[in-house]
Amino acid sequence: MSEVVAPTVPGGGHVRPRALFLAGVTAVVVWLGLFLSLPRVATWSVHTVLQLPQGSPVHAAVEFFLFEAPKVLLLLVAVVFGVGVVRSFFTPERTRRTLAGSRESVGNVLAALLGVVTPFCSCSAVPLFIGFVTTGVPLGVTFSFLVSAPMVNEVALVLLFSLFGWKVAAVYMGTGLAIAMVSGWVIGRLKLERHVEAWVYDVEGGAGGADGSPLDWPGRVRFGLDAVRDIVGKVWPYVLAGIAVGAAIHGWVPTNFMASFMGKGAWWAVPLAVVIGIPMYSNAAGIIPIVEALLEKGAALGTVLAFMMAVIGLSLPETIILRKVLRPRLIATFIGVVGVGILIVGYLFNAIF
Repeated sequence: MSEVVAPTVPGGGHVRPRALFLAGVTAVVVWLGLFLSLPRVATWSVHTVLQLPQGSPVHAAVEFFLFEAPKVLLLLVAVVFGVGVVRSFFTPERTRRTLAGSRESVGNVLAALLGVVTPFCSCSAVPLFIGFVTTGVPLGVTFSFLVSAPMVNEVALVLLFSLFGWKVAAVYMGTGLAIAMVSGWVIGRLKLERHVEAWVYDVEGGAGGADGSPLDWPGRVRFGLDAVRDIVGKVWPYVLAGIAVGAAIHGWVPTNFMASFMGKGAWWAVPLAVVIGIPMYSNAAGIIPIVEALLEKGAALGTVLAFMMAVIGLSLPETIILRKVLRPRLIATFIGVVGVGILIVGYLFNAIF
């Protein structure tokens, strides 16, 4: 009977499948424990350790940062590792062949729909965006996902349905998907790949053994860990800086002041709402209560939805994080294309409802 040899990890050494499985289960349990404990830890830190006055702007800002910063970093590690493992199955040639230019329009639709079912805020969607780019997915397709993931998700749809009915929820979903698909298509047509930072394309796009043979599972795990080291090691300062900006603004949201000029009367209300929303940061679930408060104070639905889409789809923290990946011209193009789409949605809702 032939001897069973344990898999070899690239770089030397052997790893038994059972040991690898147990290590993976342990890592998942630890990750879930950390992730699920974040709300309690953030609240405990603010109340017990820092003893900040409850209800104050600084209390809201610090608690927001202490929750969002580790949450986004944990998601960043998990997503980059997962994408890295998946990427180990594909060579760059195979990826390019699968996602040829003739399939790009279909890719825009699929990426936008994928964004609807992924529970990511704008900053949390960036790691998967990076993973798409490094695997050779067309740039326009990746932007369809980047727009759709924070802008249209099941939480926002359920909350909008419960507050305003199915018509508002349906129009919101339809317009959000349209913005994501059209934005990705337009950016794809502009051929702006040269405005992606060079290090993104330098990340290894596929994997294989020294003789070109497929990697075994220990090798794929090593490949995923290398991706975490390369990508997370480069973007984490931008993540923290972006969330710090969002936290500072989160503590001082002037709801009454904004509601005073968000009516239908002035043509400039919608673009002004978008400009005000861009520096802020929240996910769909977090911004819905603000939307409800603004509407109760007399703001117009289209203007408020434009504000909401700007907050979750064009946030300044997201832009800060993206700067590590994209050059200014591509970021400006992204903001311009999506911004025009949001303006159209705002005026459309104000005209219909």
